[in-house]
Amino acid sequence: MADETFPKDQSMDPATDALVAAPPLKDTGTAADAGKRSAGAFVRDEAGKLAGQAGDKARSFADTGKEKATGALDEFSTMMRDAAGTVDEKLGEQYGQYARSAADQISGLAESLRGKQVDDLLDDAREFVKKSPAVAVGIAAGVGFVLARLLKSGLDAAGDLADKGDPNDSTKA
Repeated sequence: MADETFPKDQSMDPATDALVAAPPLKDTGTAADAGKRSAGAFVRDEAGKLAGQAGDKARSFADTGKEKATGALDEFSTMMRDAAGTVDEKLGEQYGQYARSAADQISGLAESLRGKQVDDLLDDAREFVKKSPAVAVGIAAGVGFVLARLLKSGLDAAGDLADKGDPNDSTKA
């Protein structure tokens, strides 16, 4: 005789003596939708924060690079002005004036870079590429060639040092 005062336990299937999974409390409706939306919103918020941090870090590196580049341009300009006197003596005043003019142009470029924000420089670069794509590809190829040569010469120098080895190493014959 079964006790009817307690609700029937439905977690067991009497025919197979196996546990039966109960349906989830709320897998549809507003509660489930709110959970999905809040998880999606959380992921979007966190991704936005990370993207913002990455952007800030990239701008910081770009600002540092811009300062270093303008400093290098100023030094190069000064060096060209100093060399203009020697050029005057050896090749003539006309060529010395070319060197001074080039130094002034480089100095002006440095000042222009100093006066612009990184975002403005990127916009200018985009506009230049749109107006002169062939020139932009040529410049990129030239820079790539120079960088490849610098890397190759650095690797060759490192290989030469490794080949020489330690003169105190007695294990090599």
